[in-house]
Amino acid sequence: MSGAIEWLEPEWPVPRHVRVVSTLRTGGTSKGPYASLNLAAHVDDDAGCVRENRRRLRDATGLPSEPLWLEQVHGCEVVEAVGQDDVPRADSAVATGPGRVCAVMTADCLPVVLVDRAGTRVAVAHAGWRGLAGGVVEATVAALGGDPADLLAWLGPARGQRGRQAVSGGDRRGLRVCDRPTLAPLV
Repeated sequence: MSGAIEWLEPEWPVPRHVRVVSTLRTGGTSKGPYASLNLAAHVDDDAGCVRENRRRLRDATGLPSEPLWLEQVHGCEVVEAVGQDDVPRADSAVATGPGRVCAVMTADCLPVVLVDRAGTRVAVAHAGWRGLAGGVVEATVAALGGDPADLLAWLGPARGQRGRQAVSGGDRRGLRVCDRPTLAPLV
């Protein structure tokens, strides 16, 4: 074990029953390049460590349910956070009922959290440059429904201009985020 799980919480004017956390890397059981709080099941980390890390996260943050973990593909697909048996291939999740938890994991991408002012609808998007260019934020806003002017947005932790840049073709984007999941439970 490497200490307590640590996370960041935004200070923003959302209803108290909506909570957003962005974890740091401490408090998990993973070793080597995945140390310590790796929550990603899609990498070569020990599956038992990932399950234990996820359990620790649920316990430490008091989540009302298991987060909807996504198989993120740098696209624009949005899913609703309901009791899926399989891990959905998507880069955004929407919750419209109590007790549901949306999650995205970011390494080189930006977590974007959207909440309506009443706190009845919440979404989290994995917004890399491909997703941003493809419209993942717009698709997430559309999936939430209602008036977009009624939404509050939080952009999670990101690196500044001194971070490394992603390069694809001739396109350059300077946005980088530390490895961390962002959770948005609607309780």
